[in-house]
Formats: sequence, C-alpha cells, structure tokens
Amino acid sequence: MLNNDGKPKKIVIVGGGTAGWMAANLLASRWKNTEICLVESEQIGIIGVGEGSTPHLKLFFDAIGVTDSQWMPHCNATYKNGITFDKWSNIKGFESYFHPFAAQTDDMLTVPLFFKNIQAKMQGYDVNAHPDSYFLETYLSKNNLGPLPAESFPFGIAYGYHFDSALLGKFLTEHAQNLGVKKIVSTVSDVLVHNDGNLKAVKLSDQTLLEADFFLDCSGFNSLLMQKTLKVNYQSFKDNLFNDSAVVMPSEISSILPVETKATALTNGWAWQIPLQNRFGNGYVYSSDYINADQAETELRDHLGLLDSDVEARHLKMKVGRVEKHWHKNCLAVGLSQGFIEPLEATAIALSFNTVSQFMLHYQEGKGTNKFESAFNQDINSRFDGIRDYVVCHYKANQRLDTDYWRDNAKNSNISETLSRILYLWTNSQNFADDMIKYKLMGSYQPKSWACMLAGYGVFPQTNTNQTIDYTAHHQEMAGLGDFIRRCGLNFNAHNSLLTP
Repeated sequence: MLNNDGKPKKIVIVGGGTAGWMAANLLASRWKNTEICLVESEQIGIIGVGEGSTPHLKLFFDAIGVTDSQWMPHCNATYKNGITFDKWSNIKGFESYFHPFAAQTDDMLTVPLFFKNIQAKMQGYDVNAHPDSYFLETYLSKNNLGPLPAESFPFGIAYGYHFDSALLGKFLTEHAQNLGVKKIVSTVSDVLVHNDGNLKAVKLSDQTLLEADFFLDCSGFNSLLMQKTLKVNYQSFKDNLFNDSAVVMPSEISSILPVETKATALTNGWAWQIPLQNRFGNGYVYSSDYINADQAETELRDHLGLLDSDVEARHLKMKVGRVEKHWHKNCLAVGLSQGFIEPLEATAIALSFNTVSQFMLHYQEGKGTNKFESAFNQDINSRFDGIRDYVVCHYKANQRLDTDYWRDNAKNSNISETLSRILYLWTNSQNFADDMIKYKLMGSYQPKSWACMLAGYGVFPQTNTNQTIDYTAHHQEMAGLGDFIRRCGLNFNAHNSLLTP
C-alpha cells in the first residue's frame, strides 16, 4: 500500500550496520509519513573494514541535518583531505603521491597548469608533472592542516572523514530512532513471497511476521533478500580485482593526527593506515591466491613494527563484485548486499548514499511504481563499474613488478573497454581531459583523479625531444603556483585544534 503522496506506508530494513542505519536516517528524514522498522541481529557484527570516507559522508550528514560537531566526537572521528599512495611505484621521484579531494581553487591555477605540464612531460620535457606540487589539499595534509577554512576564504573545499565504524553505527542508530525508526533486535529466519514475486514479509526467530510494502536488504554479503530470496544475479569482479581477504589490527595513535589515509603497497596487496582520535586503524588487503592469512598477518605486523606485540588481529574475507539489479520488485539492496569494491578508495559509504538517494528520487518520480527501476539499476551499475575501473587502474598501472602479485596485476587483460580507452588516451591524447569528455568516458572519477594516479605513478613515455622549452618560465609558473597555494593555506588551522572539544 502507498500513502497519498506515492510513498510506501511501511518499510522493513533487514540488517543494520552503517548501510542499514544510513538508509533508515535518509528515509525517515525525507519520507516522514512512512513507518520504518529495522531488524538487526546481535549475532552479526559490523565488519568495519575501512573506517574512512569520501566527501559523500558529509553530503549524507547534511541531508539529515547533522553537523560535524554533533557526530564526530561520538565516533572518535578525524578529518580527511585525501589519500597518500606509498610504494606503488619504483620509478625514481614517483615512489609516493597524494590524491586530494576537490577544492574550488583547482579550477584557477592548479588543474590547468597540471595538465599543461603533463602534456609537456609526455613529449619528453623535464618538467614537474608530479601531482604533489599542484593541489591545496596536498599542502594542507603535508602541514597537518584541517579542511575547514576561515570564513574570509571564499573558496569551497571538499573533505572526508575517518571514524570508528561501530561508534558511527551506534550514533546513526540513536539518531534514526529519534526520527521515529523502530528497531527490533532479532534474526530473520524466513522470507515470505507473494505469488507475483514481490516480498510479503520476513519471519523472525520468535515467529513474528513483519509485513511491509517495501523492503531494504542491508544483510551484508549474505544478501538474504536480494540474492538468496529474489535470486538476482551476482557479477563477480574477481577477474578484475584479485584481492579477497584482509587482516586488521589497531596501533597507537601519534600525538599529531594526520589528515589523510595512507595506502602503502606491500608484497601481495596494500596496507591502510587510518588515524582516529584514539588509535590508528590498520589493515592489509591481499589476495589469498598469493599469500595465506598467517603470512599476511606477519607481514602487517612487521610493517607496523608489531612483530612482538600481542595486539589481536582480525581476519576478514571479501566478496568483490555487485548484483545486476539493486532494485528489484519491492526490494532495494544497500551496502554489502548490493556489492563491494575493495576499500582502496573508501567508496562503500558513497555507493550506499547514492543508492538510497537515487532510489527515493526514482520511486517518487514513478509515483510508487517500478517505472524507473531499469534506469535506476543502470545508473547504480554504472557507478559501481566506474569505481571498479578506477581501482583496477591502481593495479594495472602499478610500477612495482617485484613480486608475481604485482606483475600479474600489471599483465591482467581482464579490464573494461572504458579503462582500456582511458589508458590509451593517457599516452596518446593531445588533451587528456578534453578527450575524456569528448569520448564520454567521464564516470565516477574526473580527469583530475585519473591524472593524479597515472602521473603520481610516473606513467610517462621514455621519449627524447629535439624541441626546446623555456624552463625559466616553467620554474616561474611553478613558483607562482606554490606561493598561491601557500597563501591559501594561511586560512586553515591545525588539524588537532579542530578536534579539541
């Protein structure tokens, strides 16, 4: 049944965690006349692999009317300007690079000069084309400055967060309940289906039946409603992305809190370092085809200097891929139940937010029908596939080649046509950014992001040129850009000071 405004009268969400409670908050804040009930089992914990986000988490909190000061202290949260990728390349001068989030200053001196010098580097000129010299958020991170400018600074700057997943889930639970969401602590034992294939009800372990007009599957990798009950097909990304496992453990936090996630390449995968107010969150994402769990744990402990420590490690398995339909019948899959792309770019929350937000728009536009189900699924699949291509490129373009793992990733031919075209344009286009737009390759990531990665790795042809370039002008341009960024940085405060209660 529907309300007069075309919204469901009752929604049941199966599963909590970050995805379930994000969905509950979005639905409750926008569909105020809809009864929302969330079933959460005490037996199933929050995986909490990444504990980091893109700027989409701020968009989510803005959408439900929650400020940084209201939630960050409860979740030991810190700010995030971007990600440092360390040791993904062995090319001299390109062993590390920082990928910043967006700032309005990018459109001024930054991006145009970056692409100008990339093109010159492609032609063999000895110019500075490393991304670390070009972006305000890179400067902020190097100087431990937070992303909140003085009011007098007239340019916007995007930022993400680091947070404790369990505490964030607790905060979102309480906030949703204050919005009227009903929480039931139980386990779903069965799912009932109408003759037409739509979901009718979920049966709880105490035999209670929860009927609803619409259901959200937030049951994690189990995908109880979408895959197990509705039999929606699942597309694995195993051929594209080798990593299927992770080992995680905490370590002692530093006195000065970094404003970045760090992703360091190891022998058979990569390790993250995420700064919270009370600890570092660390993990090693790897492929079990190349290294076993004990070896991975030992390598992570060695990387962290914790070989002799008794700190407990958790081992996780990852199912990398996506469903073919995220909305099917009267069910929407959100979070791990709809798919997962390894946490390299911390996109899980962004995908959950976009899934729920776009669903609500399409559902309302269709006046409570499945009229726009196909268009919605195409849109979300495109977002997943675009993120997959960008993450795959990190491995395909890696410049290590010191182990079978890295060599096999570089040789991997199981990449999409879109990624193949982007890589072709990188080395053959006279204007990479314009051609990405021209050939409709703009997807989940902008040309700036692709350029940061590929230039950050040092992916430039070994060419010689007989042409001359005015290096004096080049150095003057770079000096002017550096001064511009430095002076912009005067409008920002130390990261630690932003977190003081």
